[in-house]
Amino acid sequence: MGTVAGLLLAAGAGTRYGMPKALVPHDGMLLVERGLRTLRDGGCAPVIVVLGASSEEVRAKANLTGAVVIINNDWLTGMGSSLRTGLQALEPTLADSAAVLLVDTPGITPEAVKRITSYGAADALVAATYAGHLGHPVLLGRKRWGGVIGRALGDRGARPYLRAHADELTLIPCDDVADGRDMDIPGALDV
Repeated sequence: MGTVAGLLLAAGAGTRYGMPKALVPHDGMLLVERGLRTLRDGGCAPVIVVLGASSEEVRAKANLTGAVVIINNDWLTGMGSSLRTGLQALEPTLADSAAVLLVDTPGITPEAVKRITSYGAADALVAATYAGHLGHPVLLGRKRWGGVIGRALGDRGARPYLRAHADELTLIPCDDVADGRDMDIPGALDV
């Protein structure tokens, strides 16, 4: 297994939610803190946190100790710009691959991250699945970063690259160790 960095995308304004999701409290901590902890406890280093909307407020309220915080000035253009910004920030590191996690997926556990990152390598292309559906984390090997950056536009993130390389994508079920649902609206995870 190669060196795996963590990449937490937390730049959005959370318009459907009504506030930036990075600042949403959940089970005693902010979602951005939970995502950082999940990646760190999952064995990722370094961990890059990409902020955008309300970045000064997030930095003032959240404990981001141990993270490399990067500001995506183009956050209004969508998640694709955050993914590009984060991968570009990782280029000078020694990481062989990057585990990508979205801030609004608090049910993802360090165990799911470890399961995905066990495939860490420069050519890795791995995604967690939940009930057979593609989810996070997604592991992108360094050799794939340029291709992902070239296709990450708007709110599409890595999906166009994953679709184009579906025959190379390793899918790892994580239902037994994590909940892949996202928090698009308040109460979305209430059952």
